[in-house]
Amino acid sequence: MLVRVGDAKDVVNDGMRVFDVAGTNVSIASTLGHLYAFDDTCTHRGCSLAKGKLDGTTVTCPCHGSEFDITSGAVLRGPAQQPVRSRLVKVEGEDLLVES
Repeated sequence: MLVRVGDAKDVVNDGMRVFDVAGTNVSIASTLGHLYAFDDTCTHRGCSLAKGKLDGTTVTCPCHGSEFDITSGAVLRGPAQQPVRSRLVKVEGEDLLVES
């Protein structure tokens, strides 16, 4: 199910923003002309990925340097071993919708 979390303009190009989706922090990133949504909590030590660095479709955790592919949630580099959940994100008119 998709839920409205804000306006499409709430996420700037080449940036990330965290939204509460049914009690879970979810990052939405805008890069290379696309939006991607993924759980904001690093699976290594629980740090916020939105406070990390976004480089193309890779986000680097600010705490220990784990890297994740924001298109799928896959771990690209540890110490994290578990992927983060990737979520469907969609824009309808001005509404920003994310899979709950």
